[in-house]
Amino acid sequence: MSARDTALLVVDVQESFRQRAYWNDAEAGRFFPRIQALIDGAKTAGLPIAQIFHVDPDGPFSKASGHVKLLSPVRIEADTVFEKTRHSALVGSGLDVWLVARGIRRVIVCGIRTEQCCETTTRHASDLGYEVDYVTEATLTFAMTDAAGRTWSADEIRARTELVLAGRFATITNVEQALARAVEGVDVQEAA
Repeated sequence: MSARDTALLVVDVQESFRQRAYWNDAEAGRFFPRIQALIDGAKTAGLPIAQIFHVDPDGPFSKASGHVKLLSPVRIEADTVFEKTRHSALVGSGLDVWLVARGIRRVIVCGIRTEQCCETTTRHASDLGYEVDYVTEATLTFAMTDAAGRTWSADEIRARTELVLAGRFATITNVEQALARAVEGVDVQEAA
């Protein structure tokens, strides 16, 4: 695979999340430089970039809220923009048609939230036959409390997502590995 058949999917990197009570500036501060490095690297490599926004009828994810826009300070010059109403970016958005029309066979997934829309899009893409690179460090999530009252840190959630995706639905990579695999066909073990 090469840059000609690889696309970057930037999932739900939108101001809507900043409006949620769980928003955490410290988590976001770790995320911003990594996703920007991935976006910039993909642009330099000539990878097509699809930006996806989640849209709901009400609340901060509604178009009327004014928050369905790129999350600052991230910068992107996407080749195309899609809106979705489901967890998977591949359901009802037209993204799947765009990928097929361009001969895309590998997707690189990044965005918000690690264990929700990014993970769901990854599983769906894998089930559709795409090779998927999941760039965990270029995903963002926040602590969550389960039904038993245990709070799971963002790091624990990211580790859990890697555990369930690795070798089944995706290759877990960092930014540099994903770009090397896309451009040069470098295997993750070689890039490590």
